[in-house]
Parts: sequence; C-alpha cells; structure tokens
Amino acid sequence: MTHADKARRLRSLLERPGLVRSLGAHDVFTALIVEEAGFETVFAGGFGTSASRLGMPDLNLITMTEMAEAVRRMSERVSIPVVADGDTGHGDIANVMRTVEEFERGGASGILLEDQVAPKRCGHFEGKEVIATDHFLLKLKAALRARSNPDFVIIARTDARQVNGLDDAIDRVNRAGDIGVDCVFIEAPRSIEELETIPARVRYPLLANMLTGGDTPILDAKALDSLGYKIAVYPVESLMVTLGAMRRLARTLLQDGNLRSMTDELASFRDLKQLLGLEGFLELKTTLEGPQGSKVAPV
Repeated sequence: MTHADKARRLRSLLERPGLVRSLGAHDVFTALIVEEAGFETVFAGGFGTSASRLGMPDLNLITMTEMAEAVRRMSERVSIPVVADGDTGHGDIANVMRTVEEFERGGASGILLEDQVAPKRCGHFEGKEVIATDHFLLKLKAALRARSNPDFVIIARTDARQVNGLDDAIDRVNRAGDIGVDCVFIEAPRSIEELETIPARVRYPLLANMLTGGDTPILDAKALDSLGYKIAVYPVESLMVTLGAMRRLARTLLQDGNLRSMTDELASFRDLKQLLGLEGFLELKTTLEGPQGSKVAPV
C-alpha cells in the first residue's frame, strides 16, 4: 500500500460513521503488533519515541529529523495509516511547513500540531504555556499550505485547557476547524463532565487522548463513540506494558536463574519469527531464482 493509499484510508476512516481506534507504538516492532491486532491506525507519539530512542522523557528532546526518521521507519513497515506527533512543528511557521513536508514524505498519513510554547512538554505534565490563538492559527495555515496530498490529515491540538480554561480551549479548536484542519483535539480534560461538554460545543471531528494514569478520566470506546468523538488514542500504554513485562523478566531471571515461571507470559519464538515475516525474507532467493532454479535475467 502506497503512502497516498494510506492517507486516503485515514481520511475515509474520518468520514465514515464510528470511532477510529489508534494505539500508540513506541517503535516499529510495537507497530507491527498493533497492526496484527487489527487496529485501524497506529499512533507514533513523541513520548514513546523519546523513551525508545533516547531513554528520556517527553520534554521536546526529540528533534524534528529524529521524529521524521522514526515515522519513516514505521510507515514503511506497516500497512495501516500512521498518525504522527508533530509537537509544536519544531519551531515557528517555516519550521511547521518543513515538519509537515518531512512527515508526509516519510509516509505519515496525518500529523498532530499543538499550541504549546517551546520547549513543549507532555500534555499531562504541569507547567505548560501556550502561544496566542492567532499565532497558532497562522501555524496551522502554514501546515495546510505545506501538505502536498490533500488526503494528508492535519490535527490541531490545544493545551489551553490547563493554562486558560476550557472555554478558551474550545474556542481555539473551533477556530482551527474554521480554517480547514481535519480534526481537533483538546488535551487533558479534567472530568467526565468536560468530556461530555467538548463534543457538544465543538463543531469538528474530535480526538480523545485516553492516557492511562493521566489527568483525563478514561472512558471506553463505546462511551466515546456515543458522545461524538471520532478518534480515540491510547498513546503510551505500549511503554507501560513493556516496562512492567521487562521488569518482571529481568527480576525473574536474576532471582530464579531461568524463566520457567514465565512460560505462559512469553510468546513463542515461532510467533516472533512469524510477526517479523522471516519466511518471506528466506523465500526471496527461491522466488528470484524462478522455476527449477533458473536465474532471473538482470534488468
């Protein structure tokens, strides 16, 4: 499936009825598991990329080129659309345009762009600041102009809820929708009442961030769908489960000297090879040689 095909697929998911589910993947291996499970999209977040690539927190430490490379590796290996975290666009208006161009060229089907003051931080950390609404809208206009494929999805995220209150956050995303972004996202609502209020007052497709342990109450997919949300993202849970599993693995091996007590928790080596597509790679030589071992003529 080409990059254009995947972007078209993401846009069609936004246009059809029902909630789109997007599970965060912190690396390509995790993205393969997300795809295998049957998710419609995979989310490449800054938190997960910073943790997996640098072993560091989400404090704007990942550069644009590092993130674009992570997006490229992921999008080349999976056939479902990759929705990528563009942070603040990694700078001002010209930087936003370059970020969109690089992410789109790398195979992302959509990008999130936010209104935090740089250096930004995770949306569920304290101490955030946001830029003026008019400046945010200019950056979004730059993003819309920069995309070459009209199916490439632009998602506008605001962190104004924590800084200026819910009314300002709602105004920001409605104004973002007015200028043509495809989906909007208010980060870190603080209550179920706020989660209910947002779709009642926002006129555009909405993303909900269901970060386990964050500031926002967790609703199941059915509840989010009934409220009117369009996309549900589970951004860092792959890191959480990896942290728990690896701690148990390391502790068990150190204490017991073997992993017999974890047999039921480990995927088989066969499953691992199958996920990675080993057989397809091993069959390349036979395929290229053709029938009865005849060599394929060079082009």
